[in-house]
Amino acid sequence: MSALFVTATGTEIGKTFVTAALARHLLRQGRAVRALKPVVSGFDDTTKAESDPAMLLRALGRKPTDAALAEISPWRFAAPLSPDMAARREGRTIDFAALVGHCRREIAAAGADPLLIEGVGGAMVPLTNRETVLDWMMALRIPVLLVAGSYLGTISHTLTTLGVLRGAGLDIRAVVLSETPGSTVPLEETRETVGRFAGVPVFTLRRSENGADPGTMVEIAAAARF
Repeated sequence: MSALFVTATGTEIGKTFVTAALARHLLRQGRAVRALKPVVSGFDDTTKAESDPAMLLRALGRKPTDAALAEISPWRFAAPLSPDMAARREGRTIDFAALVGHCRREIAAAGADPLLIEGVGGAMVPLTNRETVLDWMMALRIPVLLVAGSYLGTISHTLTTLGVLRGAGLDIRAVVLSETPGSTVPLEETRETVGRFAGVPVFTLRRSENGADPGTMVEIAAAARF
């Protein structure tokens, strides 16, 4: 098994950017990588080509067709809210057991090939009336990559989330500080500060028209043990 769960300190942090960059890197290495973003809120069918699942599909070299979007993201909701709230707007609920079962089947099908499972929102976002993303990660028991931003306040958010993940007994492989557009907070100084307390490798990833830095992706993949 070579699966990794990509979670974050909150929403709009850069999970998909990091997951897509890691998928592209592994493909360039000749790996048969797969990716999932099983739960999506804020999904607009009229702009589905720009959605997070579409971004992951393109990173995998696949076209974001309706069938492919349904395959990579079976639980899609329109409202840009936490999944439990977004589902409620549509008179729906997320069957937590079905979600976990779906992921377990994908993990088994991937075998030794890399499988990236991207979460939704932050680590403590509710999925149902009872379960959160943390419960999802605990049920799967696969290694975790934590994505954080570089905005003012991210140090506390990152260390708090690390504490929650560690308290749940999860295997945290690394932290990736994804550059927050427009932030005035020094990215490298933030990395150095987080690194003093994190207890795991901490990387920075700058946004660029040319994509993620290849050297950084080599280091992140190594920390994830791919």
